[in-house]
Formats: sequence, C-alpha cells, structure tokens
Amino acid sequence: MAATSTGPRRWLPYTAAVSAGLVVIAGAFVLVQQRAADTGQPRASCTVTLEVNSSTEKAELLVQLAQRYSASARPLPGGGCATVHVSALNSGRAAEALATDWRGTGLPPPQVWLPTSSLWTGQLHLLDRAAGRTPQTPDRYPSIVNSPLVIAMPQPKADVVRQRGPLGWGDLLGLSGREGWKSFGKPEWGRFTFGKDNPNLSTSGLAATIATYYAAVNRASDLTRSDLANPAVTQFVRRIEANVSHYSDDSVDLLRDLAEVDLAGGTSDMSAIVMQEELVHLYNEGELSPRADGQPARRPNVPLVAVHPKEGTFNLDHPFVVLPSADERQRAAAADFLDFLTDGPQQESFTRLGFRDHEHRASAELLDSVGTEPPGGLTYFSPPEPQVVEAMLNKWSTLRKKANVLIALDTSGSMEAAVGDRTRFQVAATAAGKGLALLNSEDRVGLWSFSSDDPGRAPGPYREEVRLGDFDQKRITSRIEGLHVEGGTALYTTVRAAHRHLVDRYDPERINAVVVLTDGENEYSKDNDLARLLADVELDPQRPVKVFCIAFDRDSNFAILDQIAKASAGKAFDATDPAKIDEAFVKLVSSF
Repeated sequence: MAATSTGPRRWLPYTAAVSAGLVVIAGAFVLVQQRAADTGQPRASCTVTLEVNSSTEKAELLVQLAQRYSASARPLPGGGCATVHVSALNSGRAAEALATDWRGTGLPPPQVWLPTSSLWTGQLHLLDRAAGRTPQTPDRYPSIVNSPLVIAMPQPKADVVRQRGPLGWGDLLGLSGREGWKSFGKPEWGRFTFGKDNPNLSTSGLAATIATYYAAVNRASDLTRSDLANPAVTQFVRRIEANVSHYSDDSVDLLRDLAEVDLAGGTSDMSAIVMQEELVHLYNEGELSPRADGQPARRPNVPLVAVHPKEGTFNLDHPFVVLPSADERQRAAAADFLDFLTDGPQQESFTRLGFRDHEHRASAELLDSVGTEPPGGLTYFSPPEPQVVEAMLNKWSTLRKKANVLIALDTSGSMEAAVGDRTRFQVAATAAGKGLALLNSEDRVGLWSFSSDDPGRAPGPYREEVRLGDFDQKRITSRIEGLHVEGGTALYTTVRAAHRHLVDRYDPERINAVVVLTDGENEYSKDNDLARLLADVELDPQRPVKVFCIAFDRDSNFAILDQIAKASAGKAFDATDPAKIDEAFVKLVSSF
C-alpha cells in the first residue's frame, strides 16, 4: 500500500550487501565539516552539551539554528539548559562510522544523528546486527523536514510533457534514445537523456532506482525477488538506464554545471535530472549558479520544473535520531531541540531552502518555484524488503548504461617527482588500478600514454597502448606498470586527438568519455591554443563525447582542466592533494 503525504512513514532496513558495498564506497569520498555552534561563553546553568551530526545538505542551516538554540538557553525539564554543537558527515559515512564506534571521523561522537533518509537508519540497524551488537536505530523516527524525489526538467520541456497528462517513470525517462523528443512533436530537441546519481553512492540515486523497479511492476509496495527476475521488468529498467547521459556522485554538481551552461547561453545534452525537490528550488533561486564573492545570486534563464511520475515517488524524510549514547540529560536536551526545530520559525528557515515541513506540507513559495503537485497530493512508495534491495543493486550493475572509455595517461618526466616514498606515477598507477576494478566487465576501455614528441609516438606525442575494445583489466594494468616516464606534457593535442578518436567511434548505446590523468599543464609549443581546444571538444548534443580530468599533484593547472571538462559537459576532479587520488578515481568511475 502506498503511503500518502499526510503522515509519518517508515523506511525498512537495507541489506547486508548494501552494508558491505554501498557504505564502504560512499565512505571513500565523504564531505566532512566540523562546525561548532559559536555562542560565546554559555550560561553557567547550561551544563548539558549535545553533539549533533547532520547530513551535509542541511548542515549549514543547522549550525545557525543550533547557535540560535544555544543562545536562547531554553530551560530543560528538571532545570538547566543545553548547548548544541553540530558537525556534518555524509549519511552513508556516518552510518558506517556509527557501526564502528565512530572511529576515523575526527568528529565528536554524536548523541543525535540527522541523516538524509531513514534508509540509513535501517542500514545502520543491519550493520549492528551483523556485528552482533544491540541495534542503535531500532525504531521509527520523527522527521524534521521532508523532500520528495522528482524528475526536474527545463520549463519548456516540462510544459510539453505535462500537456500529455499524467505520465509514469517509463514514459518520462524511457523516451526512446533514437526517437527522443520526436515522439513529443519536438524533433529539433534531439535525443532524450537524463542525469542520475549512482545508486551505490547517493540516497537519491538509490531511491530513483527503486522507483524505477516499482514503476516496472506497476505497484507502490511489496516488490519481490521474483519481480526482479521477470524479463519484462529487466527490459523496462534497462530501457530507462539506456537514456542516462552520465552518472554522478552528487546531483548538486550536475546542477552547478547546468546553471553555468544556462547563464552562458549554451545547451546541455540532458533533458532531465532525477533529484530531491529542494535542489530544484535552490537552482531556480540562483543559489547553485556561479557568482563572484559578494555578488547576488543569479537566477537561471530557464528554470527547472519538478515533474511527478503518476505511479508515485520516494520521500527523503530527514529523521531525528536520538542514539543510545545519549544520557538522560542529553535525551531531555534532544527532545527539546527537536521541539525547537519543528517549531514555526525554524521550519520557515527550512522551507526557505526548499524543504517541505516536518508534516510533509509544501509552502506556496516552494510550489511557485518548482511547479504544482498532482491533484490530491503526492503518493509515496514503500521500500522493498532488505534482500530485495540487495538483489536490486547486484542486478543494477549489469543493467546500468555501459561505457566507451578512452584513458589518456600522462607519462611526462614530472611524473617521476616524489610523493612520500613513491613517485607521482606510481601513486597514479595504483589509484588507476583501484578505479579500473570498479568498471563494468561489459564496458569498452582503451589506454593511451602521452608526453612529448618521440620517434616511437606517431602520429603525435601520444601512443595507443591498448586499443579501445572489450575491457581487459589485467592487460591495461600490466601496460600501465610497464610505461616509461620522460619528456614534457602535450596536453592539448592529446585531448583533442582522444576526443576525435571517440567521436569517430561514437556508440549511441553507451556513455562515451575521455579520461585524462595528468600532473601538469600543457608544455607542447606545437599546440598551445586553449581556445581552439575548447571549441574542438565542445559538446555536440547529438554525439556527446565528454572529457573527464583528474589533476594530480599541485603542479597541475586545475583551472584549465576544469575548463576543458566543462566545455564537453564532463567534469574535472581535484586530486592535487595526493591523499585524495583514490577518492577522485572512485568519483570518476562512478560517472560511468
């Protein structure tokens, strides 16, 4: 049975497979912010300290609200008052940390946890059970705010879609990659592709994947393992995944890139992005648009509209979890802080960020910003049983859109520089090996090396080491280990040639991407025209080949790599701190 938007609801626990895979991977690149409530000297009677850990998307506001709460010195039952400190941690990383006594975070152990979704409380429950310890999160928890999952489209495209009446997940995201917008009478809009977070890394990405399966079986609850084995269900999900432009570890990055393209007057190859509703509001308000320090927010030229599939959607419920580590006085403080957060003035602060309130109600301003919801309100899916989620994630790895990936590896002499007791090249090779292990066996992968002119490198300062073809991880890894490092960095000519190589071998059924790994900037005088390179790799929405860059070490010119990536609608990853190289590779591979 589907839950309505008028009452609290509960998410069921995750599976052991998610515990072993999703949490570990998500923990590899977590955003950590230690933000203490700076209230000056607390009153002498405020002897209770409450540590709160929040998911990152709402942490900045919670820091401000904690400061407001602490400064008010609200009296607690039994006397005294509390000072609240807030730190921030990715929800998946926090679940993992709570299951291992909070080791390795560098943050104060919390007595209250505020993840993005109760999905994570169920996951922590599983982790605790697997470790043979008493579950820390056995209960249902109240929400402080809510945000449904939506399909966000540029307004002109959303208007055309809505003219058809209520449409489902398959109607919206399963538009034929070949016919695309032609079936809606807009052939000039070309192919239909959309952006989606990788479900192994993102709450919204996982929720979108589960929603797709529910739409395939035309139910809002009780998904079974036999449903997943149904060939018709497999075909439905595969048809939707085939239209992904590329995956992401964070929808905010997709939106920032979209805003930059919009304000520059360009076009994106994505017709939609699946994400939380509050991000649509922030985008439309210009909060995700590029701007100089001190400058006002610039609203996009074309706003996004939240489209709600007819079968229903998921709600991300932002639960308030009091952990067993809280003593009696801290529990009293937590209850009072919850009352404070769900009171009118604080709820208004959340709604200004685009959240629905703790009772699922959307403000008029939110609906004006993102678009009206269906008559009768939203319908929410109930989550599947844990073992079904396990099977779903295992199956997704075979159903997701496959990739054509050409890796261009910098073998210039500067890669011999020391990083601790190893060279840059050794560090890069090790990280590349870990990243390659995360690719799908059905991907097609090639390897080039590049430095500067050499008789052995023809027709230019780059050389094909492994031809683009069926993924052979051992062969690629072995070839990387045998590469010789010397010469300069012929960055521009290599990126141009690699991009053209993939354009000529473009496969509309795959994500087509060039991956550039470099520790420097262009040192090749024969090709030193950045403007021409940016024009050459500019995104063609009909044949999108995207460039992804990883900048090694501090000698890398990350700004230029970022320009190259953005010109093609790709992304640059900053690994100029050697400690972030593994993290950058995980993020990179998660795009495919």
